[in-house]
Amino acid sequence: MHPTPITPDAPAAVRSPLLTQRWLDLTFIHWAVDPATVTPLLPHGLTADTYDGLTYVGLVAFRMEKVGWLRLPGVPYFGSFPETNVRLYSVDAHGRRGVVFRSMDASRLVPVLLGRLGFRLPYLWSRMDVRADGDTVTYKSSRRLPTTSRGPERARSRIVVRVGPPVPDPTGLEHFLTARWGMHNAFSGGTGYLANDHPRWPLHRAELITCEENLLTAAGLPAPDGPPVSVLYSPGVPVRLGRPTALTPRNHVPPKAP
Repeated sequence: MHPTPITPDAPAAVRSPLLTQRWLDLTFIHWAVDPATVTPLLPHGLTADTYDGLTYVGLVAFRMEKVGWLRLPGVPYFGSFPETNVRLYSVDAHGRRGVVFRSMDASRLVPVLLGRLGFRLPYLWSRMDVRADGDTVTYKSSRRLPTTSRGPERARSRIVVRVGPPVPDPTGLEHFLTARWGMHNAFSGGTGYLANDHPRWPLHRAELITCEENLLTAAGLPAPDGPPVSVLYSPGVPVRLGRPTALTPRNHVPPKAP
């Protein structure tokens, strides 16, 4: 099945959200890679989503605010924290485009444990900080435990961006990188899909002043061999996430043709 069209607005509303939250002060940094590089890292049943023959590795730093269950008010302390994600771009057999997280650094231990145990997401407890000074935003992250393949080295990042003017008409690639209306993950019993919806992204151009990180290599990806192809900033959006729906289970055997 062909992938669904890339749309700047959610193709379907999440009517009964499992979670609500706000994503704020986001910086999207992306590098283009060969799809063959990321294919072995995707859960069963997924292929790399591509744009003009290439797929992308994303480093996304932001603030999570007031995560809430169902339609309850968001939790002010445990539900608000900085987060930095390494993500890939995926498409399933139903044509649904999504993201696959390779790592999710967060500064609150309780959400880290809930994300790992309840959703099998690759959350990692880290010391983190997000600070804005005029049009400059700085994101810092350092994992509390060594998790790289090079012994005691800790995975960390320091990202500094200067926010530029709004993007009135994002390109097709910019929509591809930011307008992702679901997440694929290896949930219990096989790969699943969790939809989200939110208002259209308010995007800004951004200048990358500093990007010192080893999160990509810690996530099993090659180190970037050049500058990113896209750097964008968004002040943020309110988000609703649905319930996971199963794809083909890992042990599924398709029926034989009559």
